[in-house]
Amino acid sequence: MNHHSAGFSYYAKATSLTPEYYQTLLDHYWRRSGTTLYRPDQLHACCVHYTLRLDSTQFKPTRDQRQTINRFNKFLTGEAYTKEAARLHPLTREQARKRDSEFDLIERVHEAEYDSLQMPPEPAHVFTVTLEHDDFTDEKYMVYENYQRVVHKEQPGEISRRGFQRFLCESPVERKTITTADGKEKRLGSFHQCYRLDGKLVAIGVLDLLPHCVSAVYFLYHESIHKYAPGKLGAIREIALAREGGYRYWYPGFYIHTCPKMRYKMDYTPQYILDPETLTWDLVDKRVTGLLDKKQYLSLSKEKLDSPKNDGFKETAERTTEGSELTGETPMNDSDDDDVDTFLFNTGMPGVMSLDEIRSFDQMDHLKLRIDGSGMLFETGDLVAWQRQDVGASGSLKAGIAELVAALGPALVNDLVVDFWNPRL
Repeated sequence: MNHHSAGFSYYAKATSLTPEYYQTLLDHYWRRSGTTLYRPDQLHACCVHYTLRLDSTQFKPTRDQRQTINRFNKFLTGEAYTKEAARLHPLTREQARKRDSEFDLIERVHEAEYDSLQMPPEPAHVFTVTLEHDDFTDEKYMVYENYQRVVHKEQPGEISRRGFQRFLCESPVERKTITTADGKEKRLGSFHQCYRLDGKLVAIGVLDLLPHCVSAVYFLYHESIHKYAPGKLGAIREIALAREGGYRYWYPGFYIHTCPKMRYKMDYTPQYILDPETLTWDLVDKRVTGLLDKKQYLSLSKEKLDSPKNDGFKETAERTTEGSELTGETPMNDSDDDDVDTFLFNTGMPGVMSLDEIRSFDQMDHLKLRIDGSGMLFETGDLVAWQRQDVGASGSLKAGIAELVAALGPALVNDLVVDFWNPRL
């Protein structure tokens, strides 16, 4: 990693992250944009970023979400297919009763895919969904260009192949396949979930598949399918992937309560919000949304401390320890914060180590460094200037590394390599 702080976010550049390491980063309030990692300062930012996650095993789609899936499936199969398939492949009475009374999420998201249909007859449209490597292709870029121009109203000069590649095709998260305890294969790393309609790529979900979550990086689609609510379809399918693939949680990306365009993330429940100070998860209920409406910055752990009888709070917090075994957004614009003291230890950023904690942290002299192309790793204590410098001296090498350690936290330091050599940084 390389690193720097700026305004209301702390940034780091990464060249290689294991899925397990990035899972822990997410649970410590980090996210990535391409190969750039960033951790917002919720206490001082004008637009406070919160980390959310949804438990896919508890997800129950709303009536509107169910109707969206059913409407799209009917479009894909067509009326002629539905009638003929009912004649050729009739449901039993029990199957019909179950379908009318229950909504099986996994079954419904797959039922109109071409490989899932009973044939004959042929459906009106051939629909496929594939999980592919996050490589750049012209086919993918054409969807991106259309989405940015039509949906986001960007000018042609603002859209480029290099921008698409840097933002959505370059990831430091390594890909691998593991075998779970029940013998199933589980893919980890960065992928593109590609939706094709009659052979044409019409939507892409950019995903990080991690040990305990499906993390949504970005979702984009071609204008031709806009009327079918592709964003909603994509979110539901990602939740289904979290359940079906054994990832359990769906992380929809940072949530800004004051941003109307992000309110849709709360339409999927049950959601949990990560406390910026204690890194514990709390269920988002009406009381929590009410507090978000009232407060510029919300730490539920502080709210509970300020309310001796918990004032109606449910004890729903859970520590994010699972990471230690171990639709998307870009970093905030800090251009207006030139006069802000950006030395991390002077900012009061919640959830990071204090200067006193850093001074007493016994690993500071043993952090791993890469300083040349030999492949050999050194320790911070090997540096000539290390013992002469103070972690509190802003601008010094030692203070810069101390900032990175403080922003990451003790759980992430053992596997950290600070890279001073890699030309890509």
